[in-house]
Amino acid sequence: MKKILLVTALLLISFGCKNETKSSSEEKTSTVKQNEFAIIIHGGAGTILKKNMSDEKEAAYKAKLEEAIKVGHTILKNGGTSQDAVMKTIQVMEESPLFNAGKGAVFTHEETNELDASFMDGKTLNAGAVAGVTSVKSPIELAIKVMTDSDHVMLSGKGAATFAKEKGLEIVDPSYFYTERRFKSLQRIKNKAKTELDHDDKKAAFYDADIKNAKFGTVGCVALDKNGNIAAGTSTGGMTNKRWGRIGDAPIIGSGTYANNLTCGVSSTGWGEYFIRSQVAYDISAQMEYQNKTLKEATKDVIQHKLTKLGGTGGVVALDKNGNMSFEFNTAGMYRASMNDKDELVVKIYTE
Repeated sequence: MKKILLVTALLLISFGCKNETKSSSEEKTSTVKQNEFAIIIHGGAGTILKKNMSDEKEAAYKAKLEEAIKVGHTILKNGGTSQDAVMKTIQVMEESPLFNAGKGAVFTHEETNELDASFMDGKTLNAGAVAGVTSVKSPIELAIKVMTDSDHVMLSGKGAATFAKEKGLEIVDPSYFYTERRFKSLQRIKNKAKTELDHDDKKAAFYDADIKNAKFGTVGCVALDKNGNIAAGTSTGGMTNKRWGRIGDAPIIGSGTYANNLTCGVSSTGWGEYFIRSQVAYDISAQMEYQNKTLKEATKDVIQHKLTKLGGTGGVVALDKNGNMSFEFNTAGMYRASMNDKDELVVKIYTE
């Protein structure tokens, strides 16, 4: 009997040592510096299926994602700041009609374009955001200017435009944001809603009746520079057919954007109302800080469990203080790309 107990004890000790070694190994992987600098971006998440994508369109999206991320990567590689890398990267996507941000912004119910953006500095925890902007060419630049040149965090509408003019930012005629593709999309949604109402369908919504199957083209970027500073930014045109000055998660710090040098940076894309209710971006950072989770563990829990359970759809791109990166989404696809300090480029669209 003593021999049996002795053998059992030795086995338990051995098993415990193996588990401890494995746990230590996993912890070491998450705490060791993986990249001196890195950058990660998204161009929206949703029902993005290869069968619905032409070869030409797929190539166009991949080319623009690659162009954008290489702009930021070059800045970081040359010793530039994460703030500059995030702004310049997002501006490339804001100027492309492919994404729901800047030039490619969707239309409101009133057939206007109302743009939102936010930025956060992980070193100082300072932040800036704008909502309902209609005449500023680069919303992300304005968000950063709110952070650096004012005592506020968020400005909206006419006030934000006045501030932009006073600070010398580029102002454009609202027609600059017009694209035929986005305008036709609005008309289809309006016509569908009207048809449903004409048939006394009380469930007809103000937004797209098929919103869960829509593509979310919000753009975002997170960067880690050589000084160890993390920055995150997000820019969007919001939701097609939005009314009453609706504001989503993109300009809300903690929902659409968050950065903290102690943990990570996050940029979100998806159905904004759920991201606001879940405080998605901050929750990821909080789980890392207070529960000692790795970036991957935190992003997976928030997106695949907490957000999904609530009924929200979308995803995030995230980058931690050690250069670990995470793409996490619960939709059929997400336009995304990343580059590390070894110049390794990843560009993807679908769930592969």
